[in-house]
Parts: sequence; structure tokens; C-alpha cells
Amino acid sequence: MSLKLHVFPRSPRAFKVMAAAEYLGIDYEPCFVDLGKGAQRRPRFLALNPNGKMPVLEEDGFVLWEANAILEYLASKKPQSGLMRADARGRADVLRWLLWDMAHWDAACAIFMFENLVKPFFSGEPADPREIAKGEERFHHAAKVLEHHLKSRKYVCGDTLTIADIALGAPLNAREAAMYPFAPYVEIQRWYANLAALPWWQKTLAAAAPAA
Repeated sequence: MSLKLHVFPRSPRAFKVMAAAEYLGIDYEPCFVDLGKGAQRRPRFLALNPNGKMPVLEEDGFVLWEANAILEYLASKKPQSGLMRADARGRADVLRWLLWDMAHWDAACAIFMFENLVKPFFSGEPADPREIAKGEERFHHAAKVLEHHLKSRKYVCGDTLTIADIALGAPLNAREAAMYPFAPYVEIQRWYANLAALPWWQKTLAAAAPAA
């Protein structure tokens, strides 16, 4: 198997690329990056990604980091899937939401993930109320944009699924544990419930779940 995905499966950013590969039927070798033991800071991993972050795709000497870039690369392998639009305007629309994800949505969700999940798990420290307040401001700002956009749409870019849905939906798998202020956003809830019910999404969730 020539394609490897270096992932910490419980991370939303890892889930994105795993879910896309599952949907597309792309075989890959999962390579576990043990963040708790600092595997991302070891020379072998830093040779793949000098940023010290996962996920990383590795295929026949080609190395690619940044989760949303990996999504686009995986989608390009199966253009007939429609996960990336074929026309210029459609591609630009998907790209717009991938960039918005990293600038706004992921950045807001990451604060809650870190304060309510990562920090308590690894250090035992409680969430910082100042950081949570910052997260709430960023989350509501971004969520209002997405909520309004989804009012007339089944998916982010229209009537069919794209990698934009996978990218934006992935952080919501942890919505309860991360304690996002999610309740007011009925359109986002409707859209996410539709994603979460899909068999390939559920299969990826099961693969990403921690061992009992």
C-alpha cells in the first residue's frame, strides 16, 4: 500500500482526511501519531512536517501536510465523486469554504477542543474562562455566517456533498465533549445530523474512537 496517512485519529483534522478516504474508497495505511508521547516533535516526524502537526499524507515520495490540502488531493484522485467541483466557479466555492474553515471555523472550535478536552486530558488543568470567552465570541461570529448560509442548502456548496462539508463537519463530532455553544444554530444542527447519519461517516467515527 503506497498511500499513508499519519494521524491521531481522535483529532477532527485527522477525521477529515480519514473520512474523505473512506468516502472515496481509497485504501491507505494509517500511521498513528501519538501526540500524548510527543511523536509529532520527533526528528522522524519533523522530517515529514517541520510544523510538527498531523495529519500528513505520504505517497511514493510525495509528502503533503495541511488537512484541507490533503482533502483536495484525495478528491482529485476520484474526480467523478464530485467532492471537488469540476467547473471553475464550483471549485472556487469549495475552496472559499476550505479557507474560511481554517481562518474562522476551525480556529473557533479549536479553542473549545483545547480548553475542554486536550488540556484536562493531558495536564489535568481546568479550562481557562478567559479562553472560553474568546472561543465563544469567535464561535458565534462564525456560526452565524454558516447558519445563514445553510438555510436554503442541503450541503455547504449546494445539493451535493463536497470536501467543504467534510472539513466543516469534522469538529462537530466533539460538540458535546468540547461544549460548543451549539444550541441556537438549528440549520447547522440539521446539516450536521445529515452528515453524521451517513454510513461512511459512522464507519470513520468508529475507526477514530479510542480503544476500550
